[in-house]
Amino acid sequence: MRTPASVLTHPIHPMLIVFPIGLWVFSLACDLIRLAGAPGSAWVTVAFFTMIGGLIGALCAAVPGFIDLFFYKGGAAPVKKTALMHMTINLAVVVLYAINIWLRAKNGANVSTGLSAPVLLSIVGVALLCVSGWLGGQLVHVYGVGVEGRA
Repeated sequence: MRTPASVLTHPIHPMLIVFPIGLWVFSLACDLIRLAGAPGSAWVTVAFFTMIGGLIGALCAAVPGFIDLFFYKGGAAPVKKTALMHMTINLAVVVLYAINIWLRAKNGANVSTGLSAPVLLSIVGVALLCVSGWLGGQLVHVYGVGVEGRA
């Protein structure tokens, strides 16, 4: 299936998702490093700003993702259902990270005190990213969405 959200024949959405995923996973890693006892506030600061970068990247990746979803005219019900679940989980992750950023900006969330709400939100967010990524892989590798000559 070709999509208008592509450069030449390469879909844009898969090119962009690496940024929010990488930044959010690294943000969680920074929190865990701080929880493990790393001194200073640098890890908390890096976690906060990588989280913001991930949110911006996710919003940028969502645009071609929406175009891909709404352009798809295939008749296979499992494809549409899987795509809608993928989108729903991703939107939930964006909301979780927006709340996480807000909590950290408002309270200067200190993750050195243990598993605070922001750290738990990051853990849940990354776990949901894994589920959503698996669903995205299903769309591409099982159903051939975004693969020229298939679906």
